[in-house]
Amino acid sequence: MARRTSRLFLTTTNARVTGLLVALLLLSGCSSLFFYPDRVTYITPDRLNLDYDDIDIETADGETLHGWWLPAKASESSTRGTVYFLHGNAQNISSHILNVAWLPENGYNVFTIDYRGYGKSTGAPDIDGALHDAETGLRWLAQKPEVVERPLYVFGQSLGGGLGIALASEWTQRHEQPGLDGVILDGTFSGFRLIAREKLGSFWLTWPFQIPLSWTIPDDYEGVDHIARISPVPVMVIQSVRDGIIPFHHGTTLYEAAGEPKAFLQTDTPHGATFVIPAYREEVLQFMSQ
Repeated sequence: MARRTSRLFLTTTNARVTGLLVALLLLSGCSSLFFYPDRVTYITPDRLNLDYDDIDIETADGETLHGWWLPAKASESSTRGTVYFLHGNAQNISSHILNVAWLPENGYNVFTIDYRGYGKSTGAPDIDGALHDAETGLRWLAQKPEVVERPLYVFGQSLGGGLGIALASEWTQRHEQPGLDGVILDGTFSGFRLIAREKLGSFWLTWPFQIPLSWTIPDDYEGVDHIARISPVPVMVIQSVRDGIIPFHHGTTLYEAAGEPKAFLQTDTPHGATFVIPAYREEVLQFMSQ
């Protein structure tokens, strides 16, 4: 997964057809379906009374990733584990931090990174690059003694869930260490190409081209095809019936494709707002404690 291969969105030699498809891609934002980064700092963990360290990690292909390490609000001996959080496709870690700010007070370390092109990370985003970055962050975590000695969880939200499925399935299949103790997917689509086709099909200008344009999206890591390979690591799929971004059927599709052990949490909040509800936090804590 850490490979970096170039991908050409269009390979047709017909200039007029190519021009039309490029125009449609730009108008529909096909590539930006997955990446809406910015470099604004919305909030820092100290504003939430959280201790944190700024972390910079070098990738194998020359980018620098910025992240935050949030230690648990507990003694080292009573820390319950570490959560590796992969955020959604908009803005950067500073706008997503509230999704995990409740974990340190419950005894969990949290580590989160910005993918290339987001926040203070260098480069420009693409699917292969984001997959590479997600793995780079986990390998950094794997070198920390306090992580190796406690349970380790991957928590992906929206786009981060798509990346998390690919990462967790390969990590598990390669028997990488430390092993994962759980994977949590919140509001995650069942496949990059599948969600792209749905989004393109919802816009009249791109509706006739939804299938050929969706083929421009790599299908190497469709979540529905890889989630079963995470087993026997437990998987929790969270999906809201009121998610206006990722339809509910994506969650049920992922859950049905996942191997045992697995859990499904049906929620009733807007996209990315799961953890404003304390009861949903408790469900995740219970999943991790098992």
